[in-house]
Formats: sequence, C-alpha cells, structure tokens
Amino acid sequence: MNVLKAIIHSAVALPLVSVLALQLVVTQLQVELGLPALASARAQEEGQKPQRETRRTPALRGKVYERLSEAQAALEAKDYNTAEAILREMINANRESTKLNSYELANVWNLMAFIYYSRDDFAGALKAYQTVVSQPDIPLAMEINTRFTIAQLYFVQEQWQKGIEALLQWFNMTENPNANAYVLLAQGYYQVKDYDKSLRNVEKAISMQQQAGKVPREQWYNLARFLYFEKNDIQNTVRTLESLLTHYPKKDYWVQVSHLYGEQKKEADQLAAMDTAYLQNMLDKGTEQVTMAYLYLNADAPYYAAKVLDKGLDNDSIKATSKNWELTGNAWRQAQELERSIPAMEKAAAKSDKGELFARLCNIYLDNDDFKRAISTCNKALQRGGVKRPDTTRLVLGMAYFNDSQYDNAREAFEAASQDSRSKEYALQWIKYMDSELARQQALREEDAALDAALNAAAEPNESADTAIDEASVGGAAAAENPNTQG
Repeated sequence: MNVLKAIIHSAVALPLVSVLALQLVVTQLQVELGLPALASARAQEEGQKPQRETRRTPALRGKVYERLSEAQAALEAKDYNTAEAILREMINANRESTKLNSYELANVWNLMAFIYYSRDDFAGALKAYQTVVSQPDIPLAMEINTRFTIAQLYFVQEQWQKGIEALLQWFNMTENPNANAYVLLAQGYYQVKDYDKSLRNVEKAISMQQQAGKVPREQWYNLARFLYFEKNDIQNTVRTLESLLTHYPKKDYWVQVSHLYGEQKKEADQLAAMDTAYLQNMLDKGTEQVTMAYLYLNADAPYYAAKVLDKGLDNDSIKATSKNWELTGNAWRQAQELERSIPAMEKAAAKSDKGELFARLCNIYLDNDDFKRAISTCNKALQRGGVKRPDTTRLVLGMAYFNDSQYDNAREAFEAASQDSRSKEYALQWIKYMDSELARQQALREEDAALDAALNAAAEPNESADTAIDEASVGGAAAAENPNTQG
C-alpha cells in the first residue's frame, strides 16, 4: 500500500499557478475603451443567490477618461514607465487641487495594479487591487471582479488561508459562480489540508462541467483522485481514474488503476489494465515490465511473462540483473520451455556471487536429463556457499550421480543430505531404493551369468555326440575298405 500511495501522491503534483491562470479584472473603463479583456471570473453559488445592492456610482469625467486612455495606450505598447508616470501624476493631483472621485481613483489603481502584475510584483498588485475595492460607490461588478483577482493573488503568493477568505467573500457577492471558481476554492482548501472541503468543491466543479455537457479538466480529476485516495475511498479513486482514462489516457493512469484493481482483488482487471498499457508500448520502464510479468505469472500465464521479460532484457529496458534473469528462467521453466529456461538461469547464476542460483540451475539440468551438468553445477553451488537448502541440493546431486551410474558418489551425497532432518527421510528412501536397485541389477547379472553357464553346459554334450558320430562314421568306412575287419 505504501508503494501505491507514493505513486498516487507523485502523480497528483498539482501545479497551482497553472490552474489559477491568473485572471485580471476587466473594469468598466476597459469595456468603455474597447480594450482587450485581461480576464474575468464568474461562478455559481450553492443555495440562495444574494440580492443585488443598488449603488450610485460617480461619473467618469472626460479629462480623467482621456488621461486613463493615454495610460492604457502606453500599457498596450508595454511602455510601463510612461503609463506609471501618468497614473502617479493623477494620484498626486488628487492630493492637490484636482480631486478624483472614488470611481476615477478606482480605475487609476486598477491600471496601476496591472503594471505591478506585469512586473511580477504580486505584492504590489495585491495592494493596488485592495485600494480599488476600498473606494466607496464603485460599480458592484467592478468590486466583484477585483475581489476574485485579489483571491487569486493571495494564492499565487501561497497565502492560502487569506486566499480562501477572499474567495469566500467573493462567493457571497456573486450570482453565478462557475466551475473554475469552485476548483480554485478546492485548491485553497487542499493547500491547507482541509481535504473534506476541498473534495466537496472539486466534486461540485466536475458535476457542473458534466451537466453542461463538457469534459472536466484533467487537473480537476487529478485533485479529486488524490482526495478520494487520502480518504481511503478506493472505489471512487478507481472511478475517477477510469474517467481520466476515458478522456485523458496516459500510462500513469493505467498503472495506477491496475494497482488499485489489485487492492480490490480484481486480478483480471488488474492484468487487463497493465496489458493495455503494455500493448500500447506505454510501459517503458523496466520495473513496469517486470510488474507486468509478475501479473502474468499470477494469472498462470508464464509463457507471456517470459516473453515480456525476454523482450525487455533484449532491448535493455529491463536491467540485466541476476534477479531478472532468474525470474525469466523460472518463467520459461514454468512454461515447460526448459531449453529456453537454461540459458536464462545460466546468466542469472553467472551474475551471482552465491551458490543459490547454481543450485536452482542444477535442478533444471536434472529435469532436462543433463546429468553431468547437473553434477557439475550442484558441486559448484555447494562450493560457493550461500545455498538456502544445501540438503536439497545434495539430494539433487545424489539423483544426478545415480542417473549417471556413479553409485558411490550418489550414496555419499544422499548420506550427506540425510544429516539434515528435513531431508533425512527422503535421502534414506533414495539410499534404500538405490540399494534395492543395485541388488536387482546384481541379481540380473547373476541370472545372466547362470543362464550363460547353463547354455554353455548344455552346449558341451552335443559337441561330444557329434564327435562320436564323426568317429563312428570314419571307422565304418575303414572296415568297409578292409575286408579283414568283417566278421
């Protein structure tokens, strides 16, 4: 679970400033002058909408309008020094004979705030915007927009609590908060670790976007995903990840949802998610491919696990460590591909400084009826040390010796294995079996010897009879030729 938590946390990494995309105020003056809108914010508030208050706003006088237009023209040309000089002259004039009314002064400070912001002087911009809203009888829309910008500036400066308070004040004034405003508030609560309030607001934003037939932004889903996970709400975390995969399919989301399917004991879905990412060549990290292989092994599909590992080791995306080669060898062995398992295990053993992998390789050689290599490898394992079960290795060594007809060595290996209580019974059974087999072979040899002797003995009388017959035949012939021999 700790690994999964690290994955979820690392992927959240919410870039707050980019979410804010700082929105500066569009004042009535900018609209009147036909100037480009720098930004505006609207939102929709839960519950009853506030009643709009009626304000009597002072007029914007012609001469003031002209000077503001000059300052705006300088701003458009990015001649901030000239614009600032015009605005400061108007502010200073306010202290002398020409006095600006509240609405005129608000517009002056509004443009001054933009100059500060353009210079990345967020503290100066914030102070200027606060001066704007401190003016009495300014248009309500101007105050609402400015207060939203003030909240954003607090967030940009990481003054989270002040930003939240400013934004809540803005919510109380506006009639139609939009989804972006709820996300901004959710971000603020996230930063002060009030996750419940953060989740409620981001859920509201996502719901509003969906009801409007629009796709919520990726970062909104990511914030919700993180917050659900923090509450250990795996079901909603998975649901959010599935939404992300629907609209913003990425490797990280496939990997994360696969882990969470595992938490839910949905092994088939877990494998399917990782397999989808693998087939799209998204799993470019060796650790991810090894995870994929383990999932195949758990699903009793060792052949596919071995293929994934082989490919990764071949293209160097998987590190050629002893452990990874061992996993590959074991996968091929489970897939009954001993000829492909052996080279992998040989590489695994060669990269190890202990005898354990040689002991495992010894088993594979024995299974493949390569008894001489099994003998050599088992002995190498025992000589190197570090074998988890030397008694088992000695049993395998004894079997290899036995199958290679090296019976004395086999007995020695079995007797050594019997010294461990865990293998004693099995080792003694092998010794008993070997003794009976040797006795059987001896009996067979004795039978063969007796049969040979019997055959030889049976063959001797026949030879004597043949000799007698031959001799009789010769004698008869001689008698026939010698008449003196006839009676």
